[in-house]
Amino acid sequence: MINQERIVNQFIELVKMDSETGKERKIADYLINLFQQLALEVKEDQTNQITGHEAGNIIARLEGTNKNMPGIYFTAHMDTVAPGEGIQPEIRDGIIYSDGTTILGADDKAGISAILELIHIMKENPIEHGDIYFVIMSGEESGLVGSRQFDVKHLPVEYGYALDSDGEVGTIITAAPAQAKLYATINGKAAHAGVSPEKGISAISMTAKAITKMPLGRIDEETTANIGSFEGKGPTNVVCEQVLLVAEARSLSKDKLDRQVNVMCHALEETASQMGGTVDIEVKAMYPNYQFTEKDQVVQVAQDAVKAVGKTPALKVSGGGSDANHLSGKGIPTVNLAVGYENIHTKDERISISDLTEVPVLLYEIVKKSTE
Repeated sequence: MINQERIVNQFIELVKMDSETGKERKIADYLINLFQQLALEVKEDQTNQITGHEAGNIIARLEGTNKNMPGIYFTAHMDTVAPGEGIQPEIRDGIIYSDGTTILGADDKAGISAILELIHIMKENPIEHGDIYFVIMSGEESGLVGSRQFDVKHLPVEYGYALDSDGEVGTIITAAPAQAKLYATINGKAAHAGVSPEKGISAISMTAKAITKMPLGRIDEETTANIGSFEGKGPTNVVCEQVLLVAEARSLSKDKLDRQVNVMCHALEETASQMGGTVDIEVKAMYPNYQFTEKDQVVQVAQDAVKAVGKTPALKVSGGGSDANHLSGKGIPTVNLAVGYENIHTKDERISISDLTEVPVLLYEIVKKSTE
């Protein structure tokens, strides 16, 4: 069923195509043309006018053979992190790597390759099915901006699957956290650090003391928090009057996330008040959480498909977000599937050819199970 040479060649062609996040125009045009060649109905939304990226999201539809069967969808993203220009893939002992000077881009061109191979399989091994949609998102690596702006009116489906997780093929990410970011400006008072430091209020000291009051790292089994950076610039002979801080919190529970954010904000506000300074805080919700169980159809279908390809399903909770978060949050049940890539966002990124070829077979089984 699977054409290994075809999918490997397709993957190699995709990863050699520059598409660092924000610069998706070339690969978007390529994919639109390819979907058209495969006789799919395809369009691009206009979310790039909001995100500022070169391309919007691509929506392609493989028309169903039976309109009484449910529609489903698969999604992957076209952008990569840096350094992702001039990628030169190498194959050694059945594993595909970059040449070590860049990432590989298997995140998420492995997902796109699986989608394209699935379409070939569907045409070569016809089965009855409902409409199947394929959404190739832009801007995933820039904070999921493409899926944040995506309008689900483009997806008249029952449920779907993101193809964007590391781990062994057969792993199903049934839950992922919501994330909020904090952007704080801590204001003190400048003074000469040597002549009259007592007349100043150090924004750096304020920030450091506030951070010591915050629970950070692993809060509980569902919640984490982290300070990304704080920066206060100036010469050593001036008491620093302003610091910019960026932090985040994540949780599988919206209530716990809100409590953690409130604790962090309170620490900043209380410390600033005690020391005579001020603080301005912006809290930005980045993406919602999702959580499904074995009782949910989107999980049941995936489990049955994994078993059908001779594997044991592994249901896992992720600490990171994906486009599945936004799509689930917009009302379309979506879980994330592992596609086998490893060491993503590093120059050591890699994927095995065996994993690359297993994923489209799994997707074919998902299509079959969705019709039962």
